[in-house]
Amino acid sequence: MSDLIAIVYPSEAKAEEVRQRIFELQKEYLITVGDAVIATKSADGKVKLNQLFNTTAAGATTGSFWGLLVGILFLNPLLGVAVGAASGAIGGALSDVGINDAFMKELAGKLTGDKAALFVLVRSMTADKVLKDLSSHGGEVLQTSLDESKEQVLRNALQQAQQTPG
Repeated sequence: MSDLIAIVYPSEAKAEEVRQRIFELQKEYLITVGDAVIATKSADGKVKLNQLFNTTAAGATTGSFWGLLVGILFLNPLLGVAVGAASGAIGGALSDVGINDAFMKELAGKLTGDKAALFVLVRSMTADKVLKDLSSHGGEVLQTSLDESKEQVLRNALQQAQQTPG
C-alpha cells in the first residue's frame, strides 16, 4: 500500500532540493517512490504542477514507434508515424499515473506567497532513516495518508528542524 505525503517548503527551489534528495535515498534503497510532484501557485492564483513524467510526450513517443511499425506493414511509414504520434499523445494526455492532478491542485490552492508543496507517493520506506535524513530540510506537513502515529513522528521531525538554529 502506498502513502501520500505533502510537505510545504518556503520556495520551489527548496522543494526541488528535497525531491532530489529523495531520489538519492531511493538509489540507496531506503525509499521507493511512485511519484514526486512539486506544486506552486502563481500570483494570479493558478496552480502549476512540476511532474516527473510527461504522459503526453511518452504517449507520443510510444505511439510514433507503433505507428511506424504498422505504417511499414502497410507501405506508408510516415502516415503511420503521424497517426501513431497523435493517438499516443491523446492517450497520454488522458491517462494519469501517480498522484491525482485535481487533488494536488486543490491542496496547492491553499499555498501562499512563494511557497511550494512537494507531493510524494511513497510505496515503501525505511521510515526512521528517511525521516532523519529529510528532517534537516524542514518544511510543514500539508497532508498525509500515514497513520496518526507516523504522521506525528513526521511533524515532530520537521518541527524540530525548524527550531534548530543553523
